[in-house]
Amino acid sequence: SAATPVAQAAAADTTELARKQALLAYSMMEDSYIGDASGHRAAEARASTAGAWTGELQYLDYQSGEWQGIPVTVAVTLEGDGNTLSRRAAFDDGPRAGLVYITSLAMLAKDGATEYTTGFRAGRTPELSAHTLTLTAAADAEHWTMLAVRDGEDDDRPARIRETTTRDGARLVTLKEVDFLDDTGEEWFSRNRTVLEQAGG
Repeated sequence: SAATPVAQAAAADTTELARKQALLAYSMMEDSYIGDASGHRAAEARASTAGAWTGELQYLDYQSGEWQGIPVTVAVTLEGDGNTLSRRAAFDDGPRAGLVYITSLAMLAKDGATEYTTGFRAGRTPELSAHTLTLTAAADAEHWTMLAVRDGEDDDRPARIRETTTRDGARLVTLKEVDFLDDTGEEWFSRNRTVLEQAGG
């Protein structure tokens, strides 16, 4: 059904607030260059994700090679320091787990290329991780691709974890891949992805 005028106005206000927060971040993060050829910054790309998003959390079916998705809502807030991002995601993980809520915090270090993150989910122990960010393509604050890479564990095996986030206007897609470090060679496996559309976009 069509959104009510009140809902449309609320979505528009959320989008406008997110854009104002992004502009604030640009002015506060002027030393956060990654040094990519386009001259854009990770700080700008990160800040542009502030706002309300809806879409799917998708998992790859290795037998069929097809993506299977479940609905997810995501709310990202750029805090008043112009750096810290708080992200709240909610999805239904089936009859056994039920509704799942994940709250994460992320902060960009002074070098402009390291992002520290921690996440909170009921029943799991929070961990602090550090990702190396690389802005591989950027036309403006709403059209870019960024890599976030860290070493950790996947399926109880040491692994390099790579998340590729691409923003194309009101669409935001993040693909998570892993490369196991306890074998020879480099081979990346897709794990999951989020496919989101910005509310009011």
